[in-house]
Amino acid sequence: MPRPLRFNAFVMHTNSHIHHGQWRRPDAGQVDFEDIDLWISLAKLLEAAKFDAIFLADVSGVYGDADADFDVYIREGLQIPSHDPITLVAAIATHTEHLGLALTSNVVQNHPFNFARQISTLDHISKGRVAWNIVTGTQDNGARNFGLPRLVDHAERYAWAEEYVDVAYKLWEGSWDDGALLKDRERGLYSDSSKIHTIDHVGPRYTVQGPHLPSPSPQRTPVLYQAGSSGSGRAFAARNAEATFIIAPSPAVAKQQIEETRRLAVEAGRREDDITFYQGLSFVIGDTEEEAQAKAAEYEKYVSIDGYLAHSALVDQDGRAYDPDTPLNEVQTDTMRGFSEWVRKAITDREPTIRDVALVISRQTRVVGTPEQIADALVEWQQAGVDGINVINWVIPGSFQEFADKVLPVLRERGLAQTEYAEGPLRQKLFGEPLLNDRHPAARYRGAFTESATALAPEGA
Repeated sequence: MPRPLRFNAFVMHTNSHIHHGQWRRPDAGQVDFEDIDLWISLAKLLEAAKFDAIFLADVSGVYGDADADFDVYIREGLQIPSHDPITLVAAIATHTEHLGLALTSNVVQNHPFNFARQISTLDHISKGRVAWNIVTGTQDNGARNFGLPRLVDHAERYAWAEEYVDVAYKLWEGSWDDGALLKDRERGLYSDSSKIHTIDHVGPRYTVQGPHLPSPSPQRTPVLYQAGSSGSGRAFAARNAEATFIIAPSPAVAKQQIEETRRLAVEAGRREDDITFYQGLSFVIGDTEEEAQAKAAEYEKYVSIDGYLAHSALVDQDGRAYDPDTPLNEVQTDTMRGFSEWVRKAITDREPTIRDVALVISRQTRVVGTPEQIADALVEWQQAGVDGINVINWVIPGSFQEFADKVLPVLRERGLAQTEYAEGPLRQKLFGEPLLNDRHPAARYRGAFTESATALAPEGA
């Protein structure tokens, strides 16, 4: 029997996320994304359909040339306005029971001590259903919003991320020992001071004493996603990720990326199956192939080429946006490198251009057909090594409702989609255990700070 695929709803707390121009459709609820009722009803729909998680993207600034005007983004509603996913996750958590809650947070936008506290709080609120998509940023404007002159060099951003996650791991895994939280009314002991430790981290970017303020949450460390697909991104994922989000243009390209990342994971002391891979796909579904093709043509009427080009904007080393017809072999950039690599592998009969990056995003990761044809296509992705699908919407909630009503029943008949949720926290649902396995680098901090316990113990203890 085939193993079930995992399914996330890949969305963003904004109007125009991936498929630009679709917000103009009369059935596009995302135009009112600021309405919390939209998200609560979507979360309930996803949970009823047994989606594994809602996966919230995020940015810390506007794409493209940081010195240019932002007219195209504002006109399109392209990730501006956008709202904070962390607060949205807190609201959704109180209206769901099993649905995983994955959020994106850039290492630039929040100090790791504060971020670790926020995540632990959310994991407590949700009873262990939080995941973190670790990103390093792709916008010069985003870097400037946090006091930097421009986006840090690509390799340096991942070195920054390594220290960032190291601080978080120390807080989540090492600051509190098991059994530290007592709530002992008889003895008047809320917690055991001998089991709570400072971490005393001193690094190139951060100095953090600790201890972690929250007690251990059900998962301690959230499920760890990573979306980088460049060489540095794959190396980072190999060391840290439990799930990697890819948007490969074909199963063949996905297979290459997956095999390379799994090889790197083994070199890092982990197992190949310690990392799972989620391919981003959108679906045009028809009861017949002719109906599906007609719907695809209808969707094309709303496509905003300006939106896709703006979203895929590549900037040079000085932060200037390239012309859309620039050949990719002339591009030197610290942004969107993964997309550029995928396009170069997908287009081999000529030198691809920046415009091709936009077209790949809009067309090459969509599946058009009947539910049965879509199921056949998903089998091909699974055979390439993909473990799950990030379902990208055209409209909210209709794209997810249609997928739930028409595609998931066919997948369940084939054993390709779960029929019920497993018990326990999100990591247990996905991987069988609530905590990170011992092969993960965060595990080395369990019990690593016991010598600092005396600094917290009261006099005479």
